[in-house]
Amino acid sequence: MADPSTALIHHPYTPPAGFAAPQPGVFKASTVLFPDVAAMRNFEWKDKTAYTYGLHGTPTTYLLEERLCTLEGGLQCLLLPSGLAAIANVALSLLRSGDEVLIPDNAYGPNQVLAAGELKSWGISHRFYDPLNPLDLVAKISPQTRLVWLEAPGSVTLEFPDLCELVQVCQARGVRTALDNTWGAGLAFAPFDLVPGAAPALGVDISVQALTKYPSGGGDVLMGSVITRDAALHMKLKLTHMRLGFGVGANDVEAVLRSLPSLALRYRAHDEAARELAHWCQARSEFVQILHPALPDSPGHAHWRDLCQSGFGGAAGLFSVIFHPRYSQHQIDAFCDRLKLFRLGYSWGGPMSLVVPYDLASIRSPWPAHLKPGTLVRFSVGLEAVADLQADLAQALTLI
Repeated sequence: MADPSTALIHHPYTPPAGFAAPQPGVFKASTVLFPDVAAMRNFEWKDKTAYTYGLHGTPTTYLLEERLCTLEGGLQCLLLPSGLAAIANVALSLLRSGDEVLIPDNAYGPNQVLAAGELKSWGISHRFYDPLNPLDLVAKISPQTRLVWLEAPGSVTLEFPDLCELVQVCQARGVRTALDNTWGAGLAFAPFDLVPGAAPALGVDISVQALTKYPSGGGDVLMGSVITRDAALHMKLKLTHMRLGFGVGANDVEAVLRSLPSLALRYRAHDEAARELAHWCQARSEFVQILHPALPDSPGHAHWRDLCQSGFGGAAGLFSVIFHPRYSQHQIDAFCDRLKLFRLGYSWGGPMSLVVPYDLASIRSPWPAHLKPGTLVRFSVGLEAVADLQADLAQALTLI
């Protein structure tokens, strides 16, 4: 009999096949074992027909990738350690020195910072365009433009662009499009079929999500995804993913897999609560503007209505308010500090409601004409009772 230390490592027992349960098994591996040398030499990970190394995929990661493809209507998916890593993977795969990337002027801040930092230092230029004006995008696409980022709605200020028109502008000029679809979560609209039933399909080339938000839903996972329909484009992205050594932990994948079955229910609950609170805020004199795509007077509302209500529907759980200019930054900070259920914290999509005051002038220059003067505060509505959240807002407003 082998020494116990050896026997414990090389134990011959294998559980019988055929076990089934609502939640899938979790496979953790860096090393993957091969049955023989021929298999070691011939197994292929790129098409998911086999396993070669934990970084290149396990049954657990393959399963999440396939379910996310079903969610967004894509055919291939990559998992990354954060939403920002997903954005970086796209940029580093598609852009080279001398190329240009165009970014909406209301895009997710770290995407802008990446362009101004690493991409610029590698000789990749960037410019910002007005997502509410397709003609501005037309004017700024140049022979050097290789990628256009899209975001619907924009970060913080939540303007909703004419996504179909922006995609058509890029397609007509042979420029690839990448959409940050974190807000939509694959539920508000279909990124690869923006006009249901259209032939040929009108859609983006790449959809990126921060799975950190709604797919995870717990505020305790960092993960991103990159989804495509084009096999050659996917392989280009996948090889960059491999060369950069991006990988995700099996326990984090398990957490997202466990949350996905409740995604639609949670998204709807966030959406309904945010709309109710946004409507309530419209009646408050402290605010001069409420930014929420489903509100008729919110910038880009017609585009949200045409895209989302003709598709899957939905408007997520975010809205922003602009306080009347009579309130100082100190007063608005005090309002945020006095909230009891809305906690101060970045991110969104979890069970707890969050609030963040923004110095909009520092991130949007010049001040957008469609936004009224004042100070902006963004709310992420969680899963608490709406009446309790409304009471929390009311008590904090009485003290400023």
